[in-house]
Amino acid sequence: MANCKNTLGSCGIVALIFLSAALVSAQLSTDFYDETCPDALDIIEDAVRAAVSKESRMGASLLRLHFHDCFVNGCDGSVLLDGATGEKNAVPNKSSLRGFEVVDDIKAQLEDSCAKVVSCADILAVAARDSVVALGGPTWDVQLGRRDGSTSSQDAANTDLPAPTSDLGALIKAFSDKGLTAKDMVALSGAHTIGQARCVNFRGRLYNENATLDSTLATSLKAKCPSTDGTGDDTTSPLDPSTSYVFDNFYYKNLLRNKGLLHSDQQLFNGGSADAQTTGYASGMGAGFFDDFRVAMVKMGGIGVVTGTSGQVRVNCRKAN
Repeated sequence: MANCKNTLGSCGIVALIFLSAALVSAQLSTDFYDETCPDALDIIEDAVRAAVSKESRMGASLLRLHFHDCFVNGCDGSVLLDGATGEKNAVPNKSSLRGFEVVDDIKAQLEDSCAKVVSCADILAVAARDSVVALGGPTWDVQLGRRDGSTSSQDAANTDLPAPTSDLGALIKAFSDKGLTAKDMVALSGAHTIGQARCVNFRGRLYNENATLDSTLATSLKAKCPSTDGTGDDTTSPLDPSTSYVFDNFYYKNLLRNKGLLHSDQQLFNGGSADAQTTGYASGMGAGFFDDFRVAMVKMGGIGVVTGTSGQVRVNCRKAN
């Protein structure tokens, strides 16, 4: 049954500037499709499990799609839209985002089961949760009822998505701009316990930050990521070299050992305000990191959502109706 797969969690957005967004997200519900598409959650979970079983990395890719969707004009499925000026072609996304074919497959199955009912934005939100669970992470309530947007902005993606070169202050601001706290930011960064990063995104840290990068890790990375720009740019390395395909707290343990792959990763343990929280997550997975991560994911999933008669339910996630 749908309900048995959608338990646990809480959400809430603070700050007056985000009051309207909070009111909209309040219109979401965990049982939104119980009557109109009762098999929706089962269809999504089965497809995600099959995709992750085929390629473990796909779990991180689907989780990242949801994050990159919500941070640009809200959680409206706009990251999935094709188009030369869309989000797919933004610097943080081009040649980097993956999983679009999995979403296409899920959407096709849902259209066969209940046409024009389940939004692409909701598919991303549920697939993110199911990907985390498939790789050993926590579950949470996914609030449902988002509608899809019809436009996608490359410029907004270039501006709003935090860069891998960001310092701690820039990270805190980027999340604050979306109604998320510094605590949420540190918890959500734990998504980097799975997935890979391209050489072009960690080359600067690898060759310019020797003092804060483990020497053994640096040596192994240099073999795959030369110092010359344009050489091996798309070669990938795991964000968590310890347990690359398990959703756990080793990402934080690595930071305590100067093994953060990205500059932005190591900023969470670099003598700043995030050190205490990072240390706590490194020592406490279930009651620490997992609990905060599930709360922050629900909160992120409510950013700028469109509900009711606004927006649309796209029949094809790659294009507006």
